[in-house]
Amino acid sequence: MYLNNKLLIAKTPDKDINLSLKMANRHGLITGATGTGKTVTAKVMIESLSAAGVPTFIADVKGDIAGTALIGQETNFIKKRIEEYNLTEYSYKAYPVHFFDIYGENGHPIRAKVSDVGYQILSIMLGLTEAQEGVLAILFKVAEDEKLELSNLEDLKALLNYIADKRKEYTTKYGTVTTQSIGVIQRSLLALESEGLGSFFGEPEFNINDFIEKDSNGYGYVNILDAVKLFSNPDLYASFLLWLLTRLFNESEEVGDLDKPKMVFFFDEAHLLFNGMPDYRLKRIVQVVKLIRSRGIGLYFISQSPSDIPKDIMNQLGNRVQHNLHAYTPEELKTVKAAAQSFRENPNIDTEKAITELKTGEALISFQTDEGEPEIVERCNVLPPESYIGTITNDERSRIIKSSSLYGKYDEVIDNHSAEEKIKEMAAQAPVEAPKGATQTVEMSDEEYERACTLARLNGRPLPERTKTVVTETNKETVKEAPKTTKKGNKKTFAEKLETKVENKIGNKIASKIVNSLFK
Repeated sequence: MYLNNKLLIAKTPDKDINLSLKMANRHGLITGATGTGKTVTAKVMIESLSAAGVPTFIADVKGDIAGTALIGQETNFIKKRIEEYNLTEYSYKAYPVHFFDIYGENGHPIRAKVSDVGYQILSIMLGLTEAQEGVLAILFKVAEDEKLELSNLEDLKALLNYIADKRKEYTTKYGTVTTQSIGVIQRSLLALESEGLGSFFGEPEFNINDFIEKDSNGYGYVNILDAVKLFSNPDLYASFLLWLLTRLFNESEEVGDLDKPKMVFFFDEAHLLFNGMPDYRLKRIVQVVKLIRSRGIGLYFISQSPSDIPKDIMNQLGNRVQHNLHAYTPEELKTVKAAAQSFRENPNIDTEKAITELKTGEALISFQTDEGEPEIVERCNVLPPESYIGTITNDERSRIIKSSSLYGKYDEVIDNHSAEEKIKEMAAQAPVEAPKGATQTVEMSDEEYERACTLARLNGRPLPERTKTVVTETNKETVKEAPKTTKKGNKKTFAEKLETKVENKIGNKIASKIVNSLFK
């Protein structure tokens, strides 16, 4: 709920737990075991931000965030909670929602050109090794240098074949390009297409500013990515959200401290982003997390355990919500202790013990004050969402999509003149190399034709056509000419001997003039 310029998220028997709108872009963490209420907490925060005019983004991996678009329904539990905390401002309502789907099935399509996705994130999507990523980097550099725009996967595949044919040339100029790495990239692209992700690459490109919209009542749009299908491939899910986060960062201007965020990005199942991530990539994410706040964007990571989040990123998360954690093994006990120590101590709460006792919907919460200090941790109950809790029908989803201002904007694929077409044009213009031993007819040069005419006159033959027949040898062409014979055998005539002798001394042009003068 949004009241008095604050986001009312939870309550204790005698205290409101508010998140200051000014501090909402100080980033945050929502953690807890499966089924302890993380999704509901995220919904309450998203609804409050929307009512404050702040757009949000969240990936819906189970399909139940979609209910934010529908009016909530009264249940005995919600009714009891409203009465218990005297929530006089509470009302059942729907919130403005844009649905997105990179498959284009359950929401507006999201597309990006291959060149804008970049070789690093594409490498994650393709599951490439560091060496194979290096080859992909060379491909992108060649495309840039030779102005071969990479729009869709067809462009990338055409470029792969193009570079494979000129592998030695590009290896000398850019570095080692092996057929093995090219083969792996080609197979990985086929696997990506087989999963239906080919539709993500192309045009028209998604405009990131479409996330930052408000409705006619001033509510911020809740941008929901339908990720039920995408989540079946965790690497693709994580790499797509990483691309989206990077795109937000790159295309947002520096704005400093605002009274409220421009947008808040919720990263569900955040542990997938960091699983097995090499240090050089992690450093880049840490940099984005640190700097994106100054662009007016808040980040909230949702995961099962605080230990899922790297330490350098945890240090940037000032707003924290901790739901129940199980503690049966030594490792789990260690995690609970670390989670308890991350809060500002409340002398009235045994934080470590409370973490294992929290009921569904209960949480330990510490938000930042307007001065940037963490509040002491409180054990509290998260408010019920005002929107519908649960999944929605296909008809309801379709109705919302068709009534959206974005409907039809990205539906039709555009195939512009890009790398694939340019490479085909270059191939059509290139001379065709004949196979060894083949014959072909080519036009003579001026000097060759003059010589052939001279010989014809000397032997009383008609003037020849201005063509010759050549035979392709290993890497050169040789002229296939009839042996210079007379009726008496292989002996050359006097004129032929004279021409040959003069040719050897002073060249073709002078020889032709001498021979012609003899027969005037």
